[in-house]
This record gives sequence, structure tokens and C-alpha cells, in this order.
Amino acid sequence: MPWSNQNGGGGPWGGGGGNNQGPWGQGPNRPRGGGGGKGGPPDLEDIIRRGQDQLRNIVPGGFNGGVLVIAALVLVAFWLFQCIYIVQPDERGVELRFGNPKEDISTPGLHFHLWPMETVEIVKVTMQQQNIGAASTSSSSSSGLMLSGDQNILNVQFSVFFTVSDPKAYLFNVENPAETLQQVAESAMREVVGRRPAQDAFRDNRQPIETEVANIVQGTMDRYRAGISIGGVTIQDVAPPREVADAFEEVQRADQDKQRLVEEANQYANQKLGQARGDAAQIREAAAAYKNRVVKEAEGEAQRFASINEQYAKAPDVTRTRLFLETMEQVLKNSKKVVIDEKQGVVPYLPLNEIGKPAQQGG
Repeated sequence: MPWSNQNGGGGPWGGGGGNNQGPWGQGPNRPRGGGGGKGGPPDLEDIIRRGQDQLRNIVPGGFNGGVLVIAALVLVAFWLFQCIYIVQPDERGVELRFGNPKEDISTPGLHFHLWPMETVEIVKVTMQQQNIGAASTSSSSSSGLMLSGDQNILNVQFSVFFTVSDPKAYLFNVENPAETLQQVAESAMREVVGRRPAQDAFRDNRQPIETEVANIVQGTMDRYRAGISIGGVTIQDVAPPREVADAFEEVQRADQDKQRLVEEANQYANQKLGQARGDAAQIREAAAAYKNRVVKEAEGEAQRFASINEQYAKAPDVTRTRLFLETMEQVLKNSKKVVIDEKQGVVPYLPLNEIGKPAQQGG
């Protein structure tokens, strides 16, 4: 309030200097030219009063009615905000009218529905991954433990990749699709691993296991009409439980030693077999060569005999003498004895004792 209306015309600290004096003995500073005149500071109460008058002129029904209008506008804005929703490119929307789903599926874009009579459920339709048995999954730590066909306990960590093919079926046919998918995939993996030896899950036949599990999961989800399409199953890791890891590793080492010894035995057998095959081939080749040589020699002898026989038919005496001399030459060429015909005689100075001895080298 103005200072002139306080304490009988005194200042804000009372009568101060008296006689309408200010606190320092001077009179109050009044607006020049009267209250609200030009040239002085504005009156706060006058400003508030003029503002209220302008608000009454703008808002129908006065100030109290304006509050109701503003509240109504806020409610309308809130209702419009609830009625408008956006569907992203990787999503689909299902509108519900009084809890019943509509036939149409909301595609990506801006949509409008009558809230609260109508609501909307948004579903992601891109490829999603469900981890089972991994450390990051929210299920129990024993979800990946399963028994193999050869009575070994394995901790299988795998992932299921899926997409939502029918949003309405995904939302309303199964109460909890993600949990249902996890239980179905875990049961299928236990079934497949339980029919196979542990070695198949470790490294030998993972691909057939993954394919069979994916087919089983897809068939089960189709029977549930869950609206889920399985994209594939991938085994990430297979390991024994920590409690039996040492014993399992010992078995693995023994199996590796067995495989190593078998490979060494096969290598030794292949080496000996190759050597035996080489020796056999060599013997066969030598026999074939001997056969060819003997046959050729026989053929040569036969041709020689035929030639001699032809010559003998022409000159029997000469041929007979020639055969005798050649035969005696072959028989006696290595003999140390000298046979002398008494009728023929021998030249006296013929060195018979030196015949057949190797020639001595001169000094």
C-alpha cells in the first residue's frame, strides 16, 4: 500500500518525523500532479487492478470462468495426446475397442483412436533373439543343464532367433509369448541332445542339432498359434557343469590320447602297407622282366635251332663238324687240362704249361 495510508499519514516506520514527515524528517514522496499522474512511479495496486479488468474483458464469465475454460482446454489437449500414437518402422499396432482387437493392423506412421474406449498395443516385428542357458538370461542357472544320450551332463547355451508374424495372435493367443518360447526351446533342446552322444553337441554335429531343434520349436509354436516365426537356433557354447568339469576334462584327455594312438597306429599301418605294396609291385615287375627275358631267350634259341636245322639239311657233314667244334669249345674253354691227339702231334716249343694262366705284367 502507499506510504500515505499507513499510520495516519506517517512513513512505513511509523510517525517518524511527525506532521506527515518521512522517516528522515521529510514528508512522503507523493506523485507529482496527483495520484496516478504522469512523471511519478506507478502505483502497484493500480497496475493489478487494471490487469484484472483486462482479464475479465478477455475471458468470458470473468476471472473464475476463465479458469474453467483453461482447465477444459488442458483436458482436451490431454485427450488428444492419448488419442494420437505413432508406430515405428520396426513395429505394428493392434487397436482394441473395449478390450476386443480390431481386424486391421496399424502399419508404421501416425494413427488416431478414440481413447479411452479404444487402446493400442505395439509389437516389434523385426528379428529378435532369445538366449537360453546363457549368463545374460533371466532364467535359472540350471536352464541349460541337460542329459546327453551317452549319460553325460552338459550345460548348453543357445539362442533362438524369431520374428512376430501375426501381432494379434502373439498378443492374445498366448499369455506370455517370450516365456513360452523359452520353455518350448529348452524342452526341444533337451529332447534332441538326449538322443545324441555328447560329442555331437561339442563339435561334431551341431548343425543337425540346431536344425532339428528349430523345426520342433516352430511346430510347437504353430500348434499354440502364437504368431511366431522361428528364424533359426544357434548353439553358442557347450560345457560340462563346474562340479564335474575336472572329471569330464580327464575323460576328454583320455579320448584324445585314444584318438592320437589310433592315428599313430593307422599311420604305421599305412606305412607298412605302402612298403609291402611297393615290394609286391617290385617283385611283380622283376617276375615280369624275368618272364620276358626267358621267353625272348627261348624264342632266340628256337630261331637259332631252326637256322641250324636249315643249314644241316643243306650240308650235313659240315654242319655236324661245326656243331661239334662249337660244343667242344664251350665245354673245354674253362678247362685247365690240355688234351692232345697223338696222331696230330704237338709243336715242341709250344708252351703248354703257360696256357690258361693269366698273363703276367711286365716289370
